[in-house]
Amino acid sequence: MRIFVTGATGFIGSAVIPELLAAGHQVLGLTRSEQGAETLRRAGAEAHLGTLEEPDSLTRGAEQADAVIHLAFDHDFSKFQANCQKDAAAIAALGKALVGSDRPLLITSGIGMGIAVPGELAREDVLDLHHRNPRIASELAGRDLLKAGVNVSTVRLSQIHNTKRQGLVSYLIDIAWAKGSSAYVGDGAVRWSACHLSDAAGLFRLALDKAERGARYHAVAEEGISLHAIAEAIGQVSNLPVHALDTDEAKDHFGAMLSFATLDMPASSALTRQTLGWTPTGPGLLEDLAALDQS
Repeated sequence: MRIFVTGATGFIGSAVIPELLAAGHQVLGLTRSEQGAETLRRAGAEAHLGTLEEPDSLTRGAEQADAVIHLAFDHDFSKFQANCQKDAAAIAALGKALVGSDRPLLITSGIGMGIAVPGELAREDVLDLHHRNPRIASELAGRDLLKAGVNVSTVRLSQIHNTKRQGLVSYLIDIAWAKGSSAYVGDGAVRWSACHLSDAAGLFRLALDKAERGARYHAVAEEGISLHAIAEAIGQVSNLPVHALDTDEAKDHFGAMLSFATLDMPASSALTRQTLGWTPTGPGLLEDLAALDQS
């Protein structure tokens, strides 16, 4: 298949493209610059110029493909709600090119939307339409496309990591360096699930091959790692003190990241493993933090 990939030069996209090429697919990657286009060509993919801010450019890319993987997302968390709405508009623009066909569209979302009851593991068969995370907009946009007949499925992302980047944990590391200490809120019992980048890339390939209309998959290798343990790992590798903070102190320390630092996001991938035969084998999050590339 010829697959249009948004976010093609990003952290996850750069790992997904080799998976797709190795499986015999062709890749058309979205990029906003000639530098990005050259990166894609060196990787063995074609380039399509466009941006999330230009929905028509997304539609044109999807029109040229047999399938679409949407990985692009604006990670400016000071504008998180607006960026989630921008993602919903991007999903709608991609789907516009796929209406009336069975060509699959694989979108991304967050693990939290699968939590049925606070404190329980998120599950693939749960969709909390009222979740306080604005990223629910992505799944609502996907649901609208399903109603329009588009073959949409969703990969919910945990903290995707290697030794260079670790999802939301990377922002905690930046904050720790800026503030001179690694911190967690309260007793640090809040949990985040995680998955190594190589395992996540393999999951996207398997999900696309399956192309099951309306399916949801969890990129989760570790169900829940406490923020206390994550803060301790950051402190150890960065040689910084580790502190517990109350709510007022945490607001000053975490800034725009506070809502995530207090958000419990454990998750299961049992149904994903069963459905796709996916078996993650990569290093764990704390292992990658211990070997953090600080160059």
